[in-house]
Amino acid sequence: MGLRIEPLPKIRVMPRAQRGLNALVDRAPQAEALGQRVKEKLRPASTWLYNSRRRVATSGVAVLTVWLFLHVMFGANGMIVYRQKRTEYQSLRHEIDALQKENDHYTGQINALQTDPKTIEKEAREQLHYARPGEVVYVAPAPPPIPMPGTNAAQK
Repeated sequence: MGLRIEPLPKIRVMPRAQRGLNALVDRAPQAEALGQRVKEKLRPASTWLYNSRRRVATSGVAVLTVWLFLHVMFGANGMIVYRQKRTEYQSLRHEIDALQKENDHYTGQINALQTDPKTIEKEAREQLHYARPGEVVYVAPAPPPIPMPGTNAAQK
């Protein structure tokens, strides 16, 4: 059982900046030639684009206008949604007004039942079937309950 000594890993020498710069300078003519080839290939398209720039700009403005119109009319907060919300607001306003009138009517009834003896007597006669001496009270039978239409919700 001897002591085993392992060799140290080799130290890696980093490339010098000068070498990288030399490699870049050596490849510069190739890169320049590639740039020229790409430029020559794109020249017809860029010439066409430059010559038709007004048509392209007009088309762009037209597309933007159509998109803006569609967004204003049919977007999340567009005119269609605005009109639906406005109609809903008006119907809710009418419902609130009707409920307020009904509330005022019931408030008036409550005040009358608390203070007006004639109203108290009228309610006692109608609901409790009270009568003064010598009066005969006729009570109509209660109407039969209206059957509720059956739904398929319970079956689902």
